[in-house]
Amino acid sequence: MLAIKNNIMAENAARHLGRSYDALAQSVERLASGLRINTAKDDAAGLAVRELLRADTAVLQQGARNAQDGISLLQTTEGSMQTIDDLLVRMKQLAQQAATGSYSSTQRTIMSNEFKELANEIERIAEAEQFNGISMLNSANGSVSIVFGSGTNDNITLDKTDVSKSGLSINALGLSTTSSASTALTTLDTAIDSATTARADFGAKMNRLENTVGVLNVQAENLKASESRISDVDVATEMSQMTRNQVLAQAGVAMLAQANMMPQMALSLLV
Repeated sequence: MLAIKNNIMAENAARHLGRSYDALAQSVERLASGLRINTAKDDAAGLAVRELLRADTAVLQQGARNAQDGISLLQTTEGSMQTIDDLLVRMKQLAQQAATGSYSSTQRTIMSNEFKELANEIERIAEAEQFNGISMLNSANGSVSIVFGSGTNDNITLDKTDVSKSGLSINALGLSTTSSASTALTTLDTAIDSATTARADFGAKMNRLENTVGVLNVQAENLKASESRISDVDVATEMSQMTRNQVLAQAGVAMLAQANMMPQMALSLLV
C-alpha cells in the first residue's frame, strides 16, 4: 500500500540497518580487543568460566614465583654452607697437623690461633647469613614453609639448622696440645657430618622446588590455553562475519534511502 503517514518500508529498513550496524560494531570491538568475550552480555556463562580460569592461572603463576623465591633462599643458604664446609676442612687439616709431636709449642700456638679464627668465621657466617631477613643457619628450631597452592600438600617445609660454633660443638676446641688436637679431630668429623647432611638436605629441597616450578608452569600454560579457547576471538571467523555485516550495513543504507523516497511518489499522485 502506498501511504504517506506511515513509512513501513523505511522503518523495516532502519530496523535491519540497526541490527547490521550493531553486529558490525561488535565485530570491530572483538577484533580490536582480541577477545570474543568483552562484556558479560557477549557470553555470560563463558565469562564466568574464563574468570575462574584466570584466577586459577594467577594462583599457579604466583605459586611458581613462591617456589622460585624458595630456591633463591636455599641457594643463598647453600652458598654460605659451602664456605663453612671449606672452613671445617681447613680446621680438620690444622688439627691433624697439630696432632703430631714434631711441632714446637710456639708453632702449635700459631696453628691454634688460626684454628680459632676459622671457628669465629663460621660463627660470623652462621649469624650473618640471611635472605630477606630470614636466617637459616643460626638455630635448629623453626622452619620456613614454601607455599605454592591452596591444597594441604601444596607446600614444602625447609628446616633450619644450627652451624654456629655451639651448634657444631666446636666452640671449646683448641690445638694447644697433641691431645686436644686429637679431640678436635674427632669432634670435627661429627661437625662435618652435620654440616654436609644439612647442606645435602638443602640441595634435595632445591631440586624438589625446581621440579615444582616446572609442573606449575605447565599447569598454568594449560589453563591459559583453555582460557584462550573460551575467550579469544577467532580472527578468521570474525573477519568473515565483519565482511558480511559491512555488506548488510551498506545494503541497509541503500534500501533506507530508497524507502524514504516512497512518500514522495505518493505525493506526486496528489498534484
